[in-house]
Amino acid sequence: MDVKIDILTLFPEMFHIFNYSIIGRAIEKNILSINTFNIRNFTQNKHRKVDDYPYGGGSGMIMTAQPIVDCINSVKAQNKGNVVYLGPRGKIFDQSMAKKLSREKELIFLCGHYEGVDERVYRHIDLEISIGDFIVTGGEMACIPIVDSICRMIPGVLSSIESYTEESFYNGVLEYPQYTRPEFFRGDRVPEVLISGHHKNIRKWRRAKSLILTKSKRPDLFERIELSKEDRELIKLYENGYTD
Repeated sequence: MDVKIDILTLFPEMFHIFNYSIIGRAIEKNILSINTFNIRNFTQNKHRKVDDYPYGGGSGMIMTAQPIVDCINSVKAQNKGNVVYLGPRGKIFDQSMAKKLSREKELIFLCGHYEGVDERVYRHIDLEISIGDFIVTGGEMACIPIVDSICRMIPGVLSSIESYTEESFYNGVLEYPQYTRPEFFRGDRVPEVLISGHHKNIRKWRRAKSLILTKSKRPDLFERIELSKEDRELIKLYENGYTD
């Protein structure tokens, strides 16, 4: 087994999604393993409760420390990876973080619920990640896309390295426009350069289109790009009306 990912959750069934498609095939090939652990199984409460009212009052319920910490400690016996908590205090997840985490051999993800976790749980957390400044119904909703993003960059999961290195965000730019057959569709033709067989021109076209799309659609990303001399020339050329 190359990579081991353990997920601590109140709803293990939500992660059955990883049994399908690309990630499912990678699991079958023993490239990675994704295991779930039900936090509720570790509670010492006879009613299997994992939440309680917050001290000091307030709305909602808080996940109690005992079942979470005992679950972490149990999993740590077989997985020495960092504990990653999906919560609002964390750094916003992006492609650079996905790249970094995809190099880890072992990871543990903790999915919170209700109004959050008892503050004392943080002593057992190594990294907190957020997927953005909005609210979802539980950490599972954040965990699924993060784990998927990480797993698809593990060597052997995708069919070739080009499958992800050419995609949007991998190199800090949006992906160039893509076309497939037929060449003509209701009066709209595939750009001539793409069917020319001239690989150098295709590369230049794709780079130019990626940069221009990023500049137009995601100026925040474009501002962070270190443009080469060729990049600037390509942008100027295509923005001035050059097509192929």
